[in-house]
Amino acid sequence: MREEILENLYRITEEEEQLLNGRSSIQKEIYTSEDEFVVDSNKLLEQGKLIAIRPHTRFAYFPEHRHNYIEMMVILKGSITTRIVDGDTLTLTQGDILLMNRHARHEIMPSGREDLALNFIILPEFFTRGSASYDKENILRDFIISSLSDQRRQRDYLIYHTLGIITVENLMENLIWTLINHSNDMNLIILTTMDLLLMNLAALSADTLKDMRSKGQNITICALEYIDHNYRNGTLEEFASQSGYTTAYLSRLLKSYTGYNFKQLLQQRKLQQAAYYLENTTLTTERIIEKIGYENSAYFYRVFEKKYGCSPRVYRKKHSE
Repeated sequence: MREEILENLYRITEEEEQLLNGRSSIQKEIYTSEDEFVVDSNKLLEQGKLIAIRPHTRFAYFPEHRHNYIEMMVILKGSITTRIVDGDTLTLTQGDILLMNRHARHEIMPSGREDLALNFIILPEFFTRGSASYDKENILRDFIISSLSDQRRQRDYLIYHTLGIITVENLMENLIWTLINHSNDMNLIILTTMDLLLMNLAALSADTLKDMRSKGQNITICALEYIDHNYRNGTLEEFASQSGYTTAYLSRLLKSYTGYNFKQLLQQRKLQQAAYYLENTTLTTERIIEKIGYENSAYFYRVFEKKYGCSPRVYRKKHSE
């Protein structure tokens, strides 16, 4: 990206100046008038505009919030670390683009002088102007639909890794340059360039979805391995602490990939182990209940019979024969 654009965006803002001079936190009133921290497009966007840009405020922690618009965070230099509530902690680097809809809540860790992230404020009305090529069925289209809906869907954000993708880099540079220098008299060009940028991101959507699925599968495998080794006393809270994800996020992920929640998977593993003991040892049923971590024997008998269609005694007899 051209140096004059970077120099413009690197300039210390009035808010950043106050932070460097000792202010301990961001100025919340710049972003919202509500008690709940919802960043308001009316505070950041000129009336009549559908798109605007604002450099992310450096030097301070940005507390948990969401937006009443679609935000596109673009990392131009350095890195930014953000934690999506009930989701991942993401470290974004140069060329990364993070799209968040109105349901996504996140917090941002403090960044330094050389870290440069640019926030695009995109009103939902931008996507309802008319049909565009990225309306074809893909992950980006589904994201846009969820952004326009009041109902929350499974995916509140998307990440694209675009470093070295020339078409995206050129469109991004043109869009930023136009918004900085001609935001009032080149509105059609701004909207058209954003359309072209999104079309190019839509073409990358298959790879993005594959990356997200791969990560989700890896986390699911780790959860199943944890259950396999800790079925007696394991808890979702302990696995969440070990893996660095929230319990809510892990619950949704496991349900999505296995069809069961953590408690159900843990119970299945306990019952599998009980069946193994009945088939291969002479342990009493009460001893088996103790070994697999159940304290309520009546509950064990009930769930065992539901799964295997018979009592533990009958199950052992069948398999010994």
